[in-house]
Amino acid sequence: MQHKYLGFLTGAACIAVLLILPACKKWTEVKPGSQYNIDEVFSGVANATSAVIGVYDELQGDAGYGIRISMYYPYDSDEGIVSGNIDNGRRGIGRYQLLLTNAEIANPFRQLYRGVEKANLCIEQIPLMPLYNNGTDEEKKELHRLYGEALTLRAQFYLELIRNWGDVPAPMTPAYRQSDLFIGRNDRDSTYDKILADLATAETLLPWRSEVPRNERITKGAAMALRARIALYRGGYALRQNGQMERRSDYKKYYTIARDECAALMAKREEHTLNPSFENIWRNVTSFTYDPQGEILFEVGAGGGNGNSDSRMGNYDGPNVNAASRYGAGGGGIIMLPSYFYAFDSVDTRRDVTITSYQVPDATNIKSQRRLGELNTGKYRRDWRVPLLPGNVLNVGYNWVLIRFSDVLLMFAEAENELNGGPTAAAIAAFEEVRKRAYKGNEDKIGVTPATKEGFFDAVVNERYLEFGHEGIRKFDLLRWNLLAEKLEETRTKIQQIRDRTGAYSFVPQYIYWKNNGEEIQYYVNGSTDPAAVPWYQPTQAPDPITGWKRTDWAQHLAVAKAIDNLPLWQGLARFFVHGKSELFPFDQATLDAYQGRLLQNPGY
Repeated sequence: MQHKYLGFLTGAACIAVLLILPACKKWTEVKPGSQYNIDEVFSGVANATSAVIGVYDELQGDAGYGIRISMYYPYDSDEGIVSGNIDNGRRGIGRYQLLLTNAEIANPFRQLYRGVEKANLCIEQIPLMPLYNNGTDEEKKELHRLYGEALTLRAQFYLELIRNWGDVPAPMTPAYRQSDLFIGRNDRDSTYDKILADLATAETLLPWRSEVPRNERITKGAAMALRARIALYRGGYALRQNGQMERRSDYKKYYTIARDECAALMAKREEHTLNPSFENIWRNVTSFTYDPQGEILFEVGAGGGNGNSDSRMGNYDGPNVNAASRYGAGGGGIIMLPSYFYAFDSVDTRRDVTITSYQVPDATNIKSQRRLGELNTGKYRRDWRVPLLPGNVLNVGYNWVLIRFSDVLLMFAEAENELNGGPTAAAIAAFEEVRKRAYKGNEDKIGVTPATKEGFFDAVVNERYLEFGHEGIRKFDLLRWNLLAEKLEETRTKIQQIRDRTGAYSFVPQYIYWKNNGEEIQYYVNGSTDPAAVPWYQPTQAPDPITGWKRTDWAQHLAVAKAIDNLPLWQGLARFFVHGKSELFPFDQATLDAYQGRLLQNPGY
C-alpha cells in the first residue's frame, strides 16, 4: 500500500520509506525491509518504534541538521559569516541573495516535509493500535511515549519551516487522507497554536530522562523546553505578507506559556541543570559522552561517526585542520566576526570554547595563528574528537545540540521580565546563574545586573549572544525581537572601529607576536612567561629582541584583507540583506512550478 508525499516533494511512497532509511544511533538501527503496509508498520510496539525512528531520521543528514539547517541557515548574523565568495549555494544564503534555483533552500524544505509526513502517519496510527489502550502496562507506556515523540518531532519540523519560510502549508494528516496534495499556505499563528497544544499533550506522555535509558530519544524535558521556545516565537515579531515585521497583540499569552514551562523545568533540577563547566558541555559532545547533568535536553543523533548519518560538524566548521594531521581534515566554513570575539569579557570562559584563533596547517600537528578576520567556530572542533578521526572522512559523527538548560534559564528570565514590566528576583537569579558559570573563578566580575525592563532585556539579548554562539539560535532570536537589521548594521560599524582601533576598541592590538611552545601557541605579552597569557586586550606589544617570534596581523588584517566577495569583511557581511524581505526565505522554483501558480511567494521575491 503506497501513498505519495505532498505534491511539491517527491513521488516516493511514504509507507515504504518508514523502515528502510538509516537512523540515529545504535538504538535506532533497524534491519532494512522492502515495503510495509500500514497494518504491518503499526502491528506492534517493535514496528511502531521503527516507524518513529523513521521520523527521527529526517532530522539528520546533509539536508537536515547534519549541515544545511544547522550551519547554513543561521548565517550571516552578528556572530558569524559564511566564508568565501558568493554563489548560488550556502554563500547565497549567507549574503541574503537567495535565488529560487538555490538547491540549499529546496532540499532541506523537502526533507522537513518528509519528516512531517512520517510524523503525521505515526500520530494518526499509533493511537488506533489496539495495544495503545488495551495492551499490557508496559506496551501502553511505550506506545504513549512513541505518540508523544511523534508529536514533538512534528513540532520541531514545523518550527524550522515557519521560522525560515513563514506561512507554510501545514498538513496535520497523512497525504493519503488528503483530497488535494497541493494545499495552500496556513497562517503561522494557527500552526504554532496547534503544535503548542500538541506539545502540551506530549508532555503528559513522555518520560523524564531518568526514567529511561540514555540516548537521543525525546523525553519530557525536551518537549517542555521546545514548547517554551515555540511560545516565544509565537509571541515574537515575524515578517508578514505585507512586508512588515509585526507582533500580535496577544503576545503576553505566549510569554506566559514560555515562563511557566521554564519554571516547571527549573523545579526539576534532578533531571536537568547546568553543567558546571561550559567547556565540558562540548568536550562531552566531541567525545560522544552523555552529559551527566542533562544540560542538553534535545539533540539530533548522528551515529557517532559509524556511517549511519551525515554529520558534518567538525568537518565544515571549527578551526582549519589539515587532512595530513593526526586530527583529519576540517574547518573553516564559518568565520566568527571580530566584533563577536570582542563582545566577550577577557575572563569569560565561553570565548575560547566558542571561537578558535588557531589552525593546524600541516602534518606536523603544530598550531599556527589566524588573523583577526579569519577566526572560526570552536564548539564542534575536529581536534577535540575522542577518538581522533584522521584523514578526509566527512562524517565526524557529532550530535547537533538543539536545546540546552541555559536556554531554559534565559527564556525564563526574558519572559519574566516582559510579563512583570521588569526583572523579578527569580529572573535575575536565572540570568546570573548562566553568567556566573561563564565567569567561573571570576564570579565577582559579572557586573551589576540591570533592574529596569529595558536594561534587563538588553542584558538578556547580549547574554544569549555570548552563550549560544554557533548553536543556530542567534539569527532567529534577532528575528523574533525584530533586531536583525539593526544588529547587522551595528556590527558593520563595530568591525570598522576595530579595524581603526577607535572608540571602545582603542585597546585592540594592530599586530600580535607569537611562537610555538611544542605544538601549542605562546603569545608575547609584556615579557610574561605564562603560556596562558593572551595579547587581545592591549595595544601591540613587540618583543625585544624579536628573534624567534612571529608577527601576525590583528586589527591590521581588517584594513588590508578582502576575503568576502573581494570586499572588506564589514562590507561582505549580509551584503544583500533587505529589511522586509530577507527575514524569510523564498519558496524555490520547483515548488512554485508544482503548485502552478497557487502558492503565494514570500514578500520581495
